[in-house]
Amino acid sequence: MHLFIEQVCMDCVLWCARLPDLTQRKIVQAIRHYLGQVPNWLKILFLSISAFLLLNSVLPAYAQNYQNYPERPVRVLNPSSPGGGGDVIARIVMQELSKKMNQNFIVDNRPGAANIIATEMAAKAIPDGYTLLLGTTGTFVTNPLLYAKLPYSNQSFVPIVNAVNAPFILCIHPQVPATNLTELIAYAKANPDKLSFASFGKGSSNHLAGELFQILTGTKFIHVPYKGGAPGMAALLAGDITMTFDSGLTSIANIQAKKIRPIAVAAQARLSELPDVPTFTEAGLANFHAGSWYGFMAPAGTPIEIVQKLNVQINQVLRTPEITARINQLGSSIVGNTPAEFTRQIALESEVWSSVVKKAGISPE
Repeated sequence: MHLFIEQVCMDCVLWCARLPDLTQRKIVQAIRHYLGQVPNWLKILFLSISAFLLLNSVLPAYAQNYQNYPERPVRVLNPSSPGGGGDVIARIVMQELSKKMNQNFIVDNRPGAANIIATEMAAKAIPDGYTLLLGTTGTFVTNPLLYAKLPYSNQSFVPIVNAVNAPFILCIHPQVPATNLTELIAYAKANPDKLSFASFGKGSSNHLAGELFQILTGTKFIHVPYKGGAPGMAALLAGDITMTFDSGLTSIANIQAKKIRPIAVAAQARLSELPDVPTFTEAGLANFHAGSWYGFMAPAGTPIEIVQKLNVQINQVLRTPEITARINQLGSSIVGNTPAEFTRQIALESEVWSSVVKKAGISPE
């Protein structure tokens, strides 16, 4: 009898390993249902044999396949709206990575809810390397500070690499009667709550940038959240809002077309694409450093071999002269680091922005 059960378990395990993920989950649910109707001794016997056979037959073969990763298309969940800064970065990097690894890395936009929709989907994905996430400052630094009950935590992911840093540029609608930072601050103080600024959503990096600006300047604005950078920029162009703190990824083209007016850039040096736009320090406001980084994450439990392979491959893509030039043209800079360095960066920034949240009086939802 036990030989028969062993053979059945062996056949089932080997067969299930070849099935799609959804089918595997349905089979597991069915097994759980029927195991609840059999005696405990038979349940223990079945599970013991299945675990033994899985460890000795399926997992070694799976481990040997790391060197062949990826063997099918990889989905990269993206919390940015189409055309937004994160979307541009993700597509530039993933298109080049697809060529380099001879497999498609497909960017899947799932914007909304302060990046929570895409992040929750990634956190619940099978950690096999075939679902990744474009992580941002808002997702992993500010969201944990502003939401008491997130459907994910930073421990739900393993950082792969921080790819790009994008400093924010303060831009205003041409109808705002200000041409520099001093004039803007004076106008805002004389007209409290008349100016409004867009953000990627409550708790997003540029939402907190706006709060930090108000704290440092003693001004007061109306915060208007949108589902990403592209909708916010569209609102600024239409005159629905009067200001944005956004990266060059979505603003440089409109600045160069003179559709919006740049006031200052939150970087240590002027951007090569906007040589006439001063830094905030040059404009008279020191200690205003704000922006967003864009990095890639994998669900916790993803094999370290896959994480390390992706880190090496993405870093090589980022060091490609063509990619570096394209990123710089967007007012951003290449980062590229190790998973450990990325982890430390997130922890450090969380400490910095937690003080802004407290001073702004923003309470967790």
